[in-house]
Amino acid sequence: MRKKTAAEGIDRLRLRRFDGKRIAARDVDVVHEELLEVVADGRAVVTIACAGIRLRELAAGFLKQEGLIEEAADIVRMDFSPGRVHVRTCGGRGRALPVTPPKTIASSGARGSRTLMPLGRGKPAAAAVPKLDAEAVPDLMEALLAATAIHERTRGTHGSAIAGPRGILAVREDIGRHNTIDMLCGWALLEGVDLSDKVLLTTGRVSSEIVAKARRMGIPFIVSHSAATSRAVAQAEEVGIAIAGCARGGSFIVYAGARHLKPSGAPKKGRRAKAKGE
Repeated sequence: MRKKTAAEGIDRLRLRRFDGKRIAARDVDVVHEELLEVVADGRAVVTIACAGIRLRELAAGFLKQEGLIEEAADIVRMDFSPGRVHVRTCGGRGRALPVTPPKTIASSGARGSRTLMPLGRGKPAAAAVPKLDAEAVPDLMEALLAATAIHERTRGTHGSAIAGPRGILAVREDIGRHNTIDMLCGWALLEGVDLSDKVLLTTGRVSSEIVAKARRMGIPFIVSHSAATSRAVAQAEEVGIAIAGCARGGSFIVYAGARHLKPSGAPKKGRRAKAKGE
């Protein structure tokens, strides 16, 4: 039995839990799942399994990632109905791309048979980007983990965020890690946020598709709580994107783009002074 809750993306179900001694009924927060069909200019292009939140950002970000729009001005209007969004565009440069048959994106991120835009298309990573302080990486990941409120209650979501020099700017959660990044892409698109000096944080694995998404967003840094794949490493090195993965416990692995990471600085003045006096 489902009970409505005030929190978006969460259903409360009456379930049974074993506590080590007995099985008893209790109310449990469970991440919501629904299907969203995206229809662009009268053509169904995708059905996405999602948590049912931030749907405007999700649709806009997906369309940008697919090359069907390039900027917010390409969206004339969005009309939502249960389980569906109709998007009318004014003609993004990717409109000529084939979009049939429509595909389904499962909660795992599986995308069906049609391939995404080639890695070489879209906005390239900035040629000259500010270096990311290595000491800031663990703190940024801790900030992301602390901000994933739906995961804290359900343990059923991935989380991603965009961070700048002053910390996290936007956090998005969903049942699929690809969705969270599409949401952030849509957020930046609709809000007019320049991502060329920002960091993409994610709790999910960094695959080649995640690198492709970051490239299309123009993001030079990816920081993950999880690991990266070998193909992701090769593609990131090719396009100049830094990947810091397995960021946990104050350490991380530099999978790609070490030149974009600034190592910790020299010993602090207090430490040097102490050394001289010893």
